[in-house]
Amino acid sequence: MTRILNELGRMLREAALASYELFKVMIPVLILVKVLQEFGLIKYLAWPLEPVMGVLGLPAEMGLVWATTLINNIYTGMIVLASFTGDAPLTGAQATVLGVLMLVAHGLPIETAIADRSGARFLFQCCVRMAGAFVLAWLLHLIYSATGTLSGPAPMLFQTDASAGTGSIAAWALGQVRNLASIFCIIFTLIAIMRVLGAIGAIALMNRCLRPVLDLIGIGPKASAITVIGLTMGLSYGGGLIINEARNGKLSREDVFYSLTFMGLCHSLIEDTLLIVLIGGHLSGVLWGRLIFAMLAMAAIVRIVRRMPERARTACLWAEK
Repeated sequence: MTRILNELGRMLREAALASYELFKVMIPVLILVKVLQEFGLIKYLAWPLEPVMGVLGLPAEMGLVWATTLINNIYTGMIVLASFTGDAPLTGAQATVLGVLMLVAHGLPIETAIADRSGARFLFQCCVRMAGAFVLAWLLHLIYSATGTLSGPAPMLFQTDASAGTGSIAAWALGQVRNLASIFCIIFTLIAIMRVLGAIGAIALMNRCLRPVLDLIGIGPKASAITVIGLTMGLSYGGGLIINEARNGKLSREDVFYSLTFMGLCHSLIEDTLLIVLIGGHLSGVLWGRLIFAMLAMAAIVRIVRRMPERARTACLWAEK
């Protein structure tokens, strides 16, 4: 019993620390969104993104959700999304398409900085993730539209306080506190799930299954183990290991670039996927579609890069040693 209580205490502290770091970013964004809503400026902010969202079959307001996610993180995007979906709920297909945008391209200032510190060019990593997010979302939109799949309302498991966007400022603030508390509960639950999956060997099994796939698409054996960690646990974990290995000279520039690019297109298959499922995303797109797309895109990138002149690769893709 003492061991269980100690483990629960560690998970609570870990969740509290992670929530604190998130809330430092999320709270100013929430206040900004509220101000924009009060003055009726949301439609003008979302207007430039309307053509892009229209191509993907999404409401124009979803552009603000993606823009927030691009700059900050998926949790912040979830809160912004919750402020829009009350009047016009998304369909399952729309939630999946939006979820793919959020999964492939989020937190770019931080995550591409990790790639840049490892030697991969910042600009290319940003461009490939945004382009990959749009292309995958567009393909899924075409497939779902042609087949009529997921045309019903999205099952929003992430429920927010209904008073969070209406009523007085005090009612709005209280609603947002409740919403942030639900985010803390989600973080704690995800930490617990990751511990259980690690204890029963599910993560190790996933690692063994993914490693041959990486060899097949051109990522060398020295980088494959680290890449698998990024795929399952997240870019921060895998990227941190890549930085260390690159500095020690254990990985070539090509391996660093291939590994980070693949992790950029598809990482945190467990935690991030569960988050998007909470807002109604379907596993057909947010897990299997994302993984298959990343493998095909990466196989093509590897073959193109190997045909590029060394000067072009150094200028555009990775830094000189």
